[in-house]
Amino acid sequence: MPAHSSPNGLLRLPRLWREGRTGLELAALMRDPRFRRPNPHVGRGRPVLLVPGFLAGDESLGVLAGWLRRSGFRPRGAGMRLNAGCFTAALDALEARAEASHHATGQRLAIVGQSHGGTLARWLAARRPELVSGVVAMGSPLVDPLAIHPLARFQVRFVGVLGSLGAPGLFSRDCLEGECCAELRRAAERPFPHAVGFVSIYSRSDAIVDWHACLDPAAEHVEVRASHIGMAVNAQAYAAIAAALNGFDAGEPRRLEPPVAVGA
Repeated sequence: MPAHSSPNGLLRLPRLWREGRTGLELAALMRDPRFRRPNPHVGRGRPVLLVPGFLAGDESLGVLAGWLRRSGFRPRGAGMRLNAGCFTAALDALEARAEASHHATGQRLAIVGQSHGGTLARWLAARRPELVSGVVAMGSPLVDPLAIHPLARFQVRFVGVLGSLGAPGLFSRDCLEGECCAELRRAAERPFPHAVGFVSIYSRSDAIVDWHACLDPAAEHVEVRASHIGMAVNAQAYAAIAAALNGFDAGEPRRLEPPVAVGA
């Protein structure tokens, strides 16, 4: 699916300054009663793996992890200080974590991933559906990984160049275009497993990722009012995540009600 573009071929995205709303979104979240007083019995100890976005680490989802923990879930980070490594190596590491969780709990885990983290989550669910109950992708360019703001695309290309020059911990251009992750890219085109829930949260005011690229045909789509970065601290996104996790626990994806408009 190509990125939604204007006649001159450029992506039609909201102004980048709109990403400055993150602080307002966090403030609105802190006032929201669902965040301040979560039901500690909702999660019932169910495991949730949190995967950060590109160039972010586990701490970027710290607020979400705390809320899930207070809601009775058992959130676990992806073990990433910086999500910028080889895609195949990152997926292998996530698979090992999912296997360890399954061995410890006997349960399939849910995965919540932001941006590129949601793409990795989708890949893991497709590779090992017996380990995953469902995937929640937040602002993830699932159908076109480069349907992103030109500045973000430059960052991706620049990191690829550094990785190709031997910088440790960074993916290379071979991961993007060559044989390194070619099998992974081919596997990503296979049908998503029916036994795994799949929800894609998107925002039309996302100034980093073209929201059309979030509309994976295999997923249930939930629209929120949020910035790209701010989805990790957005009250509407949290409502959608809660509904999705409950749907996964029921054993089958379900139609979600539109989240109540809160804050930003």
